[in-house]
Amino acid sequence: MDGFDDPGVYYSDNLSSFQDGNENSLMNLTAIKRKFRDFLKQYHEGNLIPKYREMLKSQYNSGQYFIEVSLEDLSSYDEDLATKVSRYPIDSLPLFEDAAKEIGDEITRPRPPDQEEPQDFQVLIRSDGQCLSLRDLKSEYISRLVKLNGIVIAASNVRAKATSIAIQCRGCREVISNLNIKPGLEGFILPRKCNMDQNGRVLKCPLDPYFIIPDKCNCIDFQILKLQETPESVPQGEMPRHLQLYCDRYLCERIVPGNRVTITGIYSIKKVANVKNNDRRTNVGVRNPYVRIVGIQVQSENFGHNAVIPYTPEEEEYFRNLASSPNIYERIVKSIAPSVYGCDDMKKAIACLLFSGSRKKLPDGLNRRGDINVLFLGDPGTAKSQLLKFAEKVAPIGVYTSGKGSSAAGLTASVIRDPASRNFIMEGGAMVLADGGCVCIDEFDKMREDDRVAIHEAMEQQTISIAKAGITTTLNSRCAVLAAANSVFGRWDDVRGDQNIDFMPTILARFDMIFVIKDEHNERKDATLAKHVMDVHMNAQTTIEDNVEGELSLNTLKKYISYCRSKCGPRLGKEAGAKLVETYVKMRNPEDMDDTQIRKSTIPLTVRQLEAMVRISESLAKMELKPFVEDKHVEEAKRLFLVSTLSAAKSGDLAGAEGFTTEAEHDQLISIERQIKRRFIVGSTRHEKAIIEDLSNQGFSEAPVRKVLQCMVLRGDIQPRPQSKLLHRVK
Repeated sequence: MDGFDDPGVYYSDNLSSFQDGNENSLMNLTAIKRKFRDFLKQYHEGNLIPKYREMLKSQYNSGQYFIEVSLEDLSSYDEDLATKVSRYPIDSLPLFEDAAKEIGDEITRPRPPDQEEPQDFQVLIRSDGQCLSLRDLKSEYISRLVKLNGIVIAASNVRAKATSIAIQCRGCREVISNLNIKPGLEGFILPRKCNMDQNGRVLKCPLDPYFIIPDKCNCIDFQILKLQETPESVPQGEMPRHLQLYCDRYLCERIVPGNRVTITGIYSIKKVANVKNNDRRTNVGVRNPYVRIVGIQVQSENFGHNAVIPYTPEEEEYFRNLASSPNIYERIVKSIAPSVYGCDDMKKAIACLLFSGSRKKLPDGLNRRGDINVLFLGDPGTAKSQLLKFAEKVAPIGVYTSGKGSSAAGLTASVIRDPASRNFIMEGGAMVLADGGCVCIDEFDKMREDDRVAIHEAMEQQTISIAKAGITTTLNSRCAVLAAANSVFGRWDDVRGDQNIDFMPTILARFDMIFVIKDEHNERKDATLAKHVMDVHMNAQTTIEDNVEGELSLNTLKKYISYCRSKCGPRLGKEAGAKLVETYVKMRNPEDMDDTQIRKSTIPLTVRQLEAMVRISESLAKMELKPFVEDKHVEEAKRLFLVSTLSAAKSGDLAGAEGFTTEAEHDQLISIERQIKRRFIVGSTRHEKAIIEDLSNQGFSEAPVRKVLQCMVLRGDIQPRPQSKLLHRVK
């Protein structure tokens, strides 16, 4: 066959067929088609109503010319027929679609004159069988029906593919019509010569005479997708694997990048095109795999990945009994990172993050996020990374990344050029892949400021807007953010107060809970901690169930979190709402709380913090499967907020460290510092006495000026020259 291995020509299908070696293949195909017709007309589930016959009629009348068939239904009707579909789908599915077209034509007559022609039907296959891993796809599955799951990270534009074409010769102008093209990434090889016989003589047409007549081609829509392994199924140290998907007709534009999908399709192969090498025999016999989709199941829009973790009726009964136990909150907290000593409030914050609040869609179309964002800020060696790793493992969907190795495009989404079509396509980043779960960002302070700004929208609105290379779209990133960071100086310095935090207030306001963790020296606490670490190392092989009674295993906790997130959405009552409003007003007015440090804090207290307390209360109620938030949940949410964000707002303030206790004195400090920076430029050296005299002429007293200079020296803005009163400004 001339041109079989020509670059750019695709080939995928019949490696095996139930027609091969059968003399009565035509009769065999007719018999199989008759069985498909009987199945569509007769199959019922017990109510004696033909299931697929009614479905065909409904779809035909609504103008949706496709039907989804369960492989289990086909197997219960005729096991041999289901085996043929599973083992030889390339030959079986066209017969199935022809049978659906004929049955649809029969049951919808008479039709209006404008719909007299029967419509082609697309048959989609759904299966409840076990999913294969991308790593398990070997050569024995070629041309077989396979079921896979993963994350769609890229989708091309919808394009047209010809199912039948008409070609014409340039020499004799003869037209050849209705040349069928196989489905999938199949090409068609134009004949090299024209052998048309006109009036008993053969015309000498040129070589490669044929060209395609576009107006006489029948086309369908198709789309190319890129499937990636789920993060939890990638072995440690391995790169996630990818697979190309092909879908056509009614399967196009069903999914967007970031969707977790379960697909049923035909494992096929295509020709490797080597356009850089002119040798046509290069890579002869080498083929690239892809999957031609015949069925798609997209995970639930409301609850993300929760429906993927299956549970039995016995487990559901166990979860309900677990939720009704009085100490369920303590058991969940005890089960979170049991190898980490202490950190009770941080573990409670992680528990709230994993269960999340209730996502709300308002009547005006806007959404209120239910996911809780948490930031751990403080000294090294305080188990921040360990808590992040555990949260990634126990979350229904977990993605772990490090701030130093992450860019804005890697966290949100990137626009790249498809090497095959040369068109721009989108690939989702970590926050898109974690849709419906949790993304853990370690070393959050090591990220560039531009990259941190890129996730502002993703943290609050839970969407990622893209406007690049002619692509304008919005992706979902409905995930919680758990971040860990060190202070500016490596360790928390109480003297420098506000300077320990090197984050903009815009990013800090998007965290519901901010924990400042200090490694304080305490002999009794250090001894207990050291003993616990030794126990962990000596009993490293002990399972969680054998450790402490009352702890939940990792698998049980993961399933319970998934169950609660999918089954429960608590709401706030009037009394609980009034109590939260009262707390918020007191926090915003420090005079009522006799605390002026909060007013000038780097960590802002805005209406977002009020919504944070609402979300924390809802997550506490969700742990117990309560439909409404109760008073105890509000009290615990207030306590968690006070020990986290409010405590951090107090400890991060400069005023308390410098001895200024009133707002007027704090304003005086800011004014003096501004005047010093204006008169003392960067890189210059001046005498301390000259600076004090200059500011004294401006009406400032000597004592506060000396304190401001001392503070700037502590911050590193000014460097004093040794054995002199000269000061050199660095920044």
